[in-house]
Amino acid sequence: MDMVSVESSNVAAVGYDEDSSTLQVEFKNGTTYQYFDVPQHQFIGLRDADSVGGYLAAHIKGSYRYSKV
Repeated sequence: MDMVSVESSNVAAVGYDEDSSTLQVEFKNGTTYQYFDVPQHQFIGLRDADSVGGYLAAHIKGSYRYSKV
């Protein structure tokens, strides 16, 4: 999965696998999470958000199954 660096105080990079609809979020503290069954528009919204952390909290966390990598 290709990761894209983002401007954020907590998030280092995000990536998306279209085949499995998996969103991957890498935090600056080294922790990585994968969120499953995420529509591509949510990844695009997260990647392009003015506040990546805010978007993550409002639209991703609590809405999709996830696993710590």
